[in-house]
Amino acid sequence: MKLTLRVWRQSGPQDKGKMVEYKLDDISPDASFLEMLDVLNEKLIADGAEPVAFDHDCREGICGMCSLVINGTPHGPERNTTTCQLHMRKFKDGEVIDVEPWRAKAFPVVKDLVVDRSAFDRIIQSGGYITAPTGTAPEAHSTPVPKPDADAAFEAAECIGCGACVAACPNGSAALFLGAKITHLGLMPQGQPERWDRAVSMLDTHDSEGFGGCTNTGECTVVCPKGIGLDVIGRLNGDYLKASAGGKKK
Repeated sequence: MKLTLRVWRQSGPQDKGKMVEYKLDDISPDASFLEMLDVLNEKLIADGAEPVAFDHDCREGICGMCSLVINGTPHGPERNTTTCQLHMRKFKDGEVIDVEPWRAKAFPVVKDLVVDRSAFDRIIQSGGYITAPTGTAPEAHSTPVPKPDADAAFEAAECIGCGACVAACPNGSAALFLGAKITHLGLMPQGQPERWDRAVSMLDTHDSEGFGGCTNTGECTVVCPKGIGLDVIGRLNGDYLKASAGGKKK
C-alpha cells in the first residue's frame, strides 16, 4: 500500500504544533497501525529526522496506551478496537490518513501524539478502590451476587482507561470512564462500604481536573474499544445524587 500520513508534530507542551505530511510505500495490509508508524519512524531515523513520539505498551488491545485519533475518530474506523489492533487493510491504497493526539483540556500534549493522562490516575486515587480486606480467594458461593449484577459489574470492569471517551466527547467529559469505575465497584458487595463517598469524591476530582460535564451525546460509547454503554453514566449520576442529596455521604 501507498499512504500519505498527516501527523501532528509538537515538540513540547508549550510549543505550537502542526500537521506534517509524510509519504509511505510498501505498507503491508496485514500490518497493524502501530507497525505502520514503526516503519515511518525507521524511515525518519534513517533520514536523520526526529521520529514521531507515540504511546504504546502491550500492543494486544489490553492496556489502552495506544491513544490516537485517526481521521477524526479515536482509535480509528473499526468499532470495539484499540489502535494497536487496527490493521491497515481497513484503509485504502493511496489514502490520506490524519493522525492526531487525544484533544482535551485535561489531557495536555507532552510531545507529538503523546498526552498526559495522569488525571485518570488521580480520579482513581480519590476513590476507585475498596478497603475491605479480601485475604485469600473465598469460596465461590460464600457471598451470593445476583447474576445480572455480576454481569454488569464485569462489563463495566472491562474499561481500560484509554481516554477515547474523553477525546470523542464534545465537552471533554470522562463520564463514561468514571461511570465504569463507579459501576463495577458499586455493584459488588465488597464495594459497598465506600460506595457513597466514592461517587462524590471521584466526581469532584473529575471536575477539578478540568473534564467537562456530560450531556449524553453518546459519542463516548461509539468509540469505546470495549463497548461500554451509557447505562454506567446513569448509575454514576444515581449514586452521586443519593450520596449528596440523600445524606448518605459521611
